[in-house]
Amino acid sequence: MFGHRICLIETGARSVFVLMRPRTAALPALLLFPTRCRSAAIIAESPKTSGNTVPAAAMMFSFKPLMGKAAPQHMRRDNRSVLSRRAFLESAIARSCILGCSWFIPQTVFPQTAKPAPSNRINVLFIGTGRRGMELLRLFIAQPDCHVVAVCDVDQEHAETGKDFVNARYGTRDCRVYYDFREPLARSDLDAAVIALPLHWHSIPAVMAAKAGLDIYAEPPLAHTIKEGRAVCKVIQRYVRVWQTDAWRRADNRFLQAAELVRSSAIGSIQSVEIGTPHGHVDCAGTAGQETPTKPPPGLDYDMWLGPAPWAPYAPARVHGNWRWHLDYGGGQLMEWIGHYMEIVQFSLGLETTGPIEVEGSGEYPPAGLWNAPTKFRIRALYSTGLTITIVGAQGIREGILWKGEKESIHMSPDGAVEYVPRSSPQLAKPKPLVPAPIAHAREFLDCVKSRRLTSTSAESAQRAATVGHLGQIAIRLGRKIRWNPATEEIIGDETASRLLGKSMREPWYL
Repeated sequence: MFGHRICLIETGARSVFVLMRPRTAALPALLLFPTRCRSAAIIAESPKTSGNTVPAAAMMFSFKPLMGKAAPQHMRRDNRSVLSRRAFLESAIARSCILGCSWFIPQTVFPQTAKPAPSNRINVLFIGTGRRGMELLRLFIAQPDCHVVAVCDVDQEHAETGKDFVNARYGTRDCRVYYDFREPLARSDLDAAVIALPLHWHSIPAVMAAKAGLDIYAEPPLAHTIKEGRAVCKVIQRYVRVWQTDAWRRADNRFLQAAELVRSSAIGSIQSVEIGTPHGHVDCAGTAGQETPTKPPPGLDYDMWLGPAPWAPYAPARVHGNWRWHLDYGGGQLMEWIGHYMEIVQFSLGLETTGPIEVEGSGEYPPAGLWNAPTKFRIRALYSTGLTITIVGAQGIREGILWKGEKESIHMSPDGAVEYVPRSSPQLAKPKPLVPAPIAHAREFLDCVKSRRLTSTSAESAQRAATVGHLGQIAIRLGRKIRWNPATEEIIGDETASRLLGKSMREPWYL
């Protein structure tokens, strides 16, 4: 209309539409925008200019982000009004009285270089380069469109290891190293963050990264508490970010085969599901028993490692790897596995946006020592449909997922092997080998960063998966059944239990 060009500038908290003047020359120009903008680069047709000025819009105004048919699927909301293109143009013309004028803005207001388009290259920050962080780093850096530009870890040795690996891979010295994740989040050249931190650090960096406009790939479970997990979900939705939980088994075609058998009712209506997990405490870092308080190693910022957790003296058995066996930092075997297995169960039964109505559980705690997470547990979750999901971590339990149907039962082991139970039933056809699941899962995230589609392991799905484990922990701790409202995420009729839905955070940390 009138030869003008319309551009949408996304700033995260708001959107700005720019109505450009009709072009007077054929030279395309890149419309540079403020550093906090996180959308792909916006291309506009504008006259050729010289000097330190950039022709900008003749008229600007802002409003809530556009929803409706023109928006990507994950941005649509049925209860929000839709601003059509015609309505926008009519409003713009009606409110503008200076369409024939030009604004000249000093170029110093804008960044000096344009951010690479996500369709070409995705600039990634790694937060956490310990054991799991390095595993993810190797997966992501092998993808041609993933460009790792910075790594961060509170342990200097871990951070330097990550930096050296990236620089060796690229044959450069460009990878920046940080020891406080807040510093790289101020950069304007990042597209995504991969977060691999202890459980008590899952929520705060994720929320801050989303507010900084980054898409996020992070470890399960979603957060240390149900309230923290809901805070993550809200900020992901508000800032329209792509989220992928590293529940990589969701990308394994053998797991998907089992889920499809359940979804297609091939084994009949599902009566119950049993999940078997490892039990006990595994020495992940060779520091079991090293519980005597001592001075932290010089390269570890121990106060930063503790972060929002209560202050406690440093001991080797408290940190790296073995943090998962202490409830101030982890959740034991239950929370280690709940995010992986429940993602599969939810997908197979269509439970990604709901939860149980009752949870009860029992467990055994260590009699003494630094590690205080349950070593054995049994949790039973009841859903409104009558379905029960039982999660057991104990000796003699077969690990994996067992779906019990009216006709048949099928079992999926941790390594992905799927079989009918009893074994006398017809054997399943072996699925065709595809891309290894961890690689496929990382690939899905990068593709969704470009397409803006919802991933297979969204924040909402991760929240629902983790909730079953969190409620189980509360039931074990209090020794009584928990009644739960999955719609409001509230415990019914138990104030003491309700207080355990969140944790206080040590200053200065908060959500």
